[in-house]
Amino acid sequence: MLLNEFDSNKNAVINPRFKKEDYNFPAITISIFSDVLFEQVLRLFDYEIIETTRSCNGINHVYRVNYKGCDFAFYHSFVGAPMCVANYEEVHAMGSETLILLGNCGVLDKEIQDCGIIIPTFAIRDEGTSYHYVEANDTIQVNKKYIPEFKEVLESAGYPYVEGGTWTTDAFYRETRDKVNRRKEQGAICVEMECAGMQAMCDFRNTEFFQFFYAGDNLDHSSWDPRSLEATEKLDDKEKIVFLAFELGLKIAKNKGIIE
Repeated sequence: MLLNEFDSNKNAVINPRFKKEDYNFPAITISIFSDVLFEQVLRLFDYEIIETTRSCNGINHVYRVNYKGCDFAFYHSFVGAPMCVANYEEVHAMGSETLILLGNCGVLDKEIQDCGIIIPTFAIRDEGTSYHYVEANDTIQVNKKYIPEFKEVLESAGYPYVEGGTWTTDAFYRETRDKVNRRKEQGAICVEMECAGMQAMCDFRNTEFFQFFYAGDNLDHSSWDPRSLEATEKLDDKEKIVFLAFELGLKIAKNKGIIE
């Protein structure tokens, strides 16, 4: 099968054109998926454009922002593993050493509250991108570093959280009831489209990756419940959640000796 044809050769036919020696790039990068939320948060900073990536989907700026005395790269991620991974391949080539990624997810457990924080511990690889970065397997371990630090951030800010598996899929219109039940049996408590691919890419490139979610639509119901899936719903609550990523970034920066 094609998905078993993993090739570990890092010399691909096409490689990112960016070179880290051309940039004074922040070590830690933060990225989110919602364009509405991204623009709202960006407006809170004085920022500068570090670089611009380009594709047939348009341009995507990578910004430098400063939060509590620490510089971070900040950019808008594309939905879906192929484009999300390809974009971070380019950002990583610019010099990013650690990525903190956050976004919405569907929940497979109705007990998880709307906008509740979810920390994934493994991802079910029901997508294609990860198989180009790591050998075939049903699952991949995620968040190998920084879960304790993130829990400290959450506890300090008064946010409850849950941990468990995530189901990474390419096709949200093919999330059938039988598949939902099978993924729940495998330990998945939520569903999204990027985590497995992003972890595989970061493992392949030997770079640090941490991802967390805020809960959106509920699939653990007799009928689909969108809850706060709409980008403009609970926008102020989601903005506060983004700054949990920046607080984690500060802890990582201190651990690395970037700031005191």
